[in-house]
Amino acid sequence: MDDGPRAGGGVRLRWRDAPAVAGLPRTRPLATEPAAAPQQLHRGMTLIAAISLFIGTRDAWTRAMTSRPDVAGIISVCYAGILVAGVLALTTRTRRALTRVDAGVLLLAVVLVLCGYSLNHAGTDEGVLTAQAAHEILHGHPIYGQPWPWLFDRSSVGITKTMSGGADYTYGYPPLTALLAAPVHAVVHSTAAATLVTTGALLAGAVLLWWLLPAPWRSGATAVCLGFGFLPTYAYAGYPAVLALVLLIPVVVRWPDTGAAGRLGLPGVVRALCLGAACASQQLAWFLTPFLLIGLYAVRRGDLGPGPCPRSPACPATPGTHSRRALGVVARYTGTAALTWAAINAYFATQDVHTWLHGLLLPLTQKAILHGQGLMGISYYFTAGSSNLDYYSYGSQLLLFGLLAATLLFVRRLGPAITVLPWLSFYLATRSQDGYFLMMTPLWLAAAATVPASAFASAWQPRIPHLTGHRAKAVLSAALVTPAVVCATVAAISAPPLRMNVTPSFAERAGHLDITGLAVRVVNITGTRLTPHFASRLGQGASNWWTASGGPVTLAPHASATYDVKPPGGVRRAPGGSRPRFYLIAVTGTPMTITSARIPIS
Repeated sequence: MDDGPRAGGGVRLRWRDAPAVAGLPRTRPLATEPAAAPQQLHRGMTLIAAISLFIGTRDAWTRAMTSRPDVAGIISVCYAGILVAGVLALTTRTRRALTRVDAGVLLLAVVLVLCGYSLNHAGTDEGVLTAQAAHEILHGHPIYGQPWPWLFDRSSVGITKTMSGGADYTYGYPPLTALLAAPVHAVVHSTAAATLVTTGALLAGAVLLWWLLPAPWRSGATAVCLGFGFLPTYAYAGYPAVLALVLLIPVVVRWPDTGAAGRLGLPGVVRALCLGAACASQQLAWFLTPFLLIGLYAVRRGDLGPGPCPRSPACPATPGTHSRRALGVVARYTGTAALTWAAINAYFATQDVHTWLHGLLLPLTQKAILHGQGLMGISYYFTAGSSNLDYYSYGSQLLLFGLLAATLLFVRRLGPAITVLPWLSFYLATRSQDGYFLMMTPLWLAAAATVPASAFASAWQPRIPHLTGHRAKAVLSAALVTPAVVCATVAAISAPPLRMNVTPSFAERAGHLDITGLAVRVVNITGTRLTPHFASRLGQGASNWWTASGGPVTLAPHASATYDVKPPGGVRRAPGGSRPRFYLIAVTGTPMTITSARIPIS
């Protein structure tokens, strides 16, 4: 029943909508304005986050049913939660309610990650090394330059082989992750001390990123950090890069605001402390740092005013005032980060500065065997090899410097992509595994949500004479990356340094064909002395080293020899199938080369 006449627009005017009459008390409260409906972007983000929780969940449930039925039961309940979250994401009417759904999806993701950790927390090579380093810290022993080969006796623990025919058994990461794992190791005497730190850090980072992002983007943090499955896998493995990622989150969120008005303030100091700690956690943070500093200088130089004149308020500012103020902000920011990094590393540097420095630089200098999905695959997987693998490394370095230069010159265009640019150089490296690309993807999301292109509208860019128009800028940009492309091309098209002819020896045992040895005729077709080391490859990864005898350790230029090559343990099961892609590879460390020859299986 109506309480009053219709309004002119056809809307029924009810008593609670009528204005109060002076002198008479209102007997019913005024109706409140309806809450704003959620944006479709917000609904979509929530729905994607809920869907992402399905990834890998069935595998976890299957494993849990055989060993941990209680965990399987929790996962089954989470399935129901995902379904309910999907319904609510599409039907919730208010933004506040949808934010609560976002929080529920985050909670489901946290529970699923904890379930996954309970099923798999033994760690891989990085987690095992970090746990051992934590053990050594507790006992006052040095952690750098100390080989621990017994850690790799388990078949589940991989090992990083080097092009010189050896393997790396030492700790090669900054110390912060091991320092945080040390008190945990005092209680948990296993690799779980490291994996617990990295998994806990990932959960904390996911919650932090969720909290810092604007409401419509929050479920994106849940999906990227926890839902898609790849970052929890690295956390379960004990990767120190997970801790570096988490520490970089507050650094990257709204990073152009750092040093606004010429003062770092508390937010700027916190960002600098986190940057220094991230650099003391894992080397990937080193590659992002110069891009951030260039971007910060450009933004601050563009928006900082000249400030008061030292002689008189009326005197004009000198041309260098803006740059000096911007440099001051960047210097204070960099100095705070550097002091944080130095404080964390000081104890280990005083033990033995040479081994400490060698340990920090080890991933960059160890010449690890080829691995990954990058351009090096041309020489490793698709051709017979290359005599100029070093040029992949040269190209990677030149691309990094070229991208830094491009960022300085075109920061207004490239500024929003600063969290993505550093990882392009890894595509050209000899170790270009996808972990280098995807490990920092939450930072991409943080920049997309909090660093709009408008933040760089007034950023400073150096003026280059006669450089006007899009075509000239495109030519300059191409010139900056051309040296890297040339180096990578040289590496990819170079011929293999050795010519190999492989004759296998077989033994049939219990219906299986086993390889007991290979007779390998090797010809060095280069003008350089080479020391070959042999391994087999089936698919993407190389085996442990095969032993070679009968030929010289070092093959002279244009010389030839026949090697008797034996598999590890004296026997290698021949792969099945018709014409399996089974290869013998010969690698050298100096210069870095690789030669591949197919092993015929009859």
